[in-house]
Amino acid sequence: MEEMMNKLKILADSAKYDVSCSSSGVNRGNNGKIGSAHASGICHSWSADGRCISLLKVLFTNKCVYDCEYCINKRSNDVPRASFEPEELAKLTIEFYRRNYIEGLFISSAVEISPDYTAERILEALRLLRYKYGFAGYIHAKIIPGVSPEILHQIGLVADRLSVNIEMPNSESLALFAPQKKPKQIFAPMRQITNTLIERNALKGPGTMFKGQQLSIPSSKSKEVFAPAGQTTQMIIGAGGESDKSVLTTSENLYHAFKMKRVYYSAYVPVVDSPILPDKTSAPPLAREHRIYQADWLLRFYGFSVSELFNGGEDNLDPDLDPKITWAIRNLDSFPVEVNKASYEMLMRVPGIGAVSAKRIVRQRKVSAVKFDDLKKMGVVVKRAKYFVTCCGKYHGDRKFEPETIRNSILQMENGLQLCMFGSDWKQLESGERQEKLAIAGVI
Repeated sequence: MEEMMNKLKILADSAKYDVSCSSSGVNRGNNGKIGSAHASGICHSWSADGRCISLLKVLFTNKCVYDCEYCINKRSNDVPRASFEPEELAKLTIEFYRRNYIEGLFISSAVEISPDYTAERILEALRLLRYKYGFAGYIHAKIIPGVSPEILHQIGLVADRLSVNIEMPNSESLALFAPQKKPKQIFAPMRQITNTLIERNALKGPGTMFKGQQLSIPSSKSKEVFAPAGQTTQMIIGAGGESDKSVLTTSENLYHAFKMKRVYYSAYVPVVDSPILPDKTSAPPLAREHRIYQADWLLRFYGFSVSELFNGGEDNLDPDLDPKITWAIRNLDSFPVEVNKASYEMLMRVPGIGAVSAKRIVRQRKVSAVKFDDLKKMGVVVKRAKYFVTCCGKYHGDRKFEPETIRNSILQMENGLQLCMFGSDWKQLESGERQEKLAIAGVI
């Protein structure tokens, strides 16, 4: 038991830099087994730096044959090493679940000996967990780049969500920081997962042939479904010199090409000494990570494109303002919009109006005109939206309708709110320090 706990301590600590551990998108009942996974997701707890730790989040092994520059577990780094046996991980997971410590498993791994060797051991552990212990809860499995298609497919049949970390925003950075990893090794499993998910949705019946390969696409009676929660990936932010535009362009391409559920962004935490990486005393760029997440949200749910978000000629997002506000200020010729006439798509582009409030506005104006006093009741953030809308032909912004004036007004309003939350020291902080403080606190 002492040896097992020592392994857990080493491998759980090694996994903390992987942030893509969400659990939504699957709806499996337990059918008389142990645990369940619901489409609404799993309840999450959060660590001090804001990262999700709700699942049993571990590496299978941190014994790595790779020497990636940014990684704490790289081959040349002197750190304690450990590996689970498949039975150990399966038993540990089920015992933790029975004690109500966890509701699911997030398993990643370094590459021990080879991708296939490591992946086969992970597959064995997941099969033991599913079939020997009858665990029906949520499992998110990281796929190791370079793994064979057959092993990947089998892992997809016992896991709920799969992910392959892209690591860096472009091939140049990947070659610099992780020369042993090749783009083809990363994109090949992504493409296989995408194709299998497409085939799963399009075809019925077991034993379907696809591109000359026998696929175990389940029938309606089968309990094995390939990766029902889809696939995600993760990108490191702040290790290299990539711009926000470069990062988001890569994400946009991933969403289009691989139907990603989500791209996760991990602010680089300096953990190793390297002449080509930020100094270990540098703080993680949490504020930048947050702004990129906000922009990513606009790409996924608000109909924006990367070219629109950077149409002012800048390569990086404004660190002081939400990218939606920045876009609106740059495109004031499209505003103000009349809330009683604007399309749903245009309402979604108004700062302070989200999907829910836009739907309420569209629904309400079919019955009667939406007045300014109604907006707050509908969930609109009026302090932002008032500069970009009219209600019944009347403009309620209390400043001149010009970019700099509106920008300063919104900044003044948000800084006033933050001053109330963080005290008088707020004024003495630099812009970057303010953003990091807000990001850590979960305010922005």
